Amino acid sequence: MLSKKYLYGIFGARASYRWEPQPLLPLTGHAPDAATMDALLAMVNGPDPDFVFTNLGDIDRVGHSDVSGTTLRAAREAALAETDLQVGRFIDHLKNTGKWDSSVVMVLADHSMDWSIPSNLVSINLILQSRPELQSNITIAQNGGADLLYWTGPEPDRGAGLAAVEQLVRAHEGVLSVNRPADLRLGDEAGDLVAYCRAGWRFSDPYVASNPIPGNHGHPATEPIPFFISGGSPLVVKGSVSSEPARTIDVAPTVGSIYGLKARPGATTVPAGSPPCRKRATEDAPIGSAA
Repeated sequence: MLSKKYLYGIFGARASYRWEPQPLLPLTGHAPDAATMDALLAMVNGPDPDFVFTNLGDIDRVGHSDVSGTTLRAAREAALAETDLQVGRFIDHLKNTGKWDSSVVMVLADHSMDWSIPSNLVSINLILQSRPELQSNITIAQNGGADLLYWTGPEPDRGAGLAAVEQLVRAHEGVLSVNRPADLRLGDEAGDLVAYCRAGWRFSDPYVASNPIPGNHGHPATEPIPFFISGGSPLVVKGSVSSEPARTIDVAPTVGSIYGLKARPGATTVPAGSPPCRKRATEDAPIGSAA
């Protein structure tokens, strides 16, 4: 049940049941949360799948639309209140239909939000302009708060080239850090270097005008998220709150453990001997018995 058109396209027909988001709002390309929740309740009443994933897009889209980080704060808070109401509708529906006692409900976000003023942008492509032999051998994928850098030049030059790129990028006042993907638990697809910007800054690559949106994510400033596990199922540890760190990457092995699936080596899941829904979370993302 995906409110965003692009998410619907990414997942394609791989789900047993799916809903095509509608009505789609102009510019944002997503369906309002109320419409998404209506479709979710119809899904529970109809096919009643064993597992359902729902994306509510209002908070994300309102956050990205805020051009200053301050003037539309009331709109962001209104979106949060509306989404909270929709989640409440879902919980109430599970209870009213007798499904709550066998349900596990996870509520979380993929990121929080940071804002930058127009002048606080970092373009790694511009940083490398003075070194054309580096600029021509680096491909950049930007995510606002992070730039992924890929070496595309001659293999013998990779080590020295990446070292020089790292040194130049680190020197920019808007750059927080430059990391090797493996140090961030990322795979080969994340490139050869991952650069994070500081809070209040954003990356814009390959051109200065490529990322005009001040609403920003992808860097450490936007890591804290809400992360709750609830439900009437005996799998849920009632009233449990942990200060251990959790990541969105931990969601899949946790869901898999509910269905008796084995996590792949290195995946973070529940501690041995604990009920399957006892999860780790940051202090900003408590795991408890209320969603």
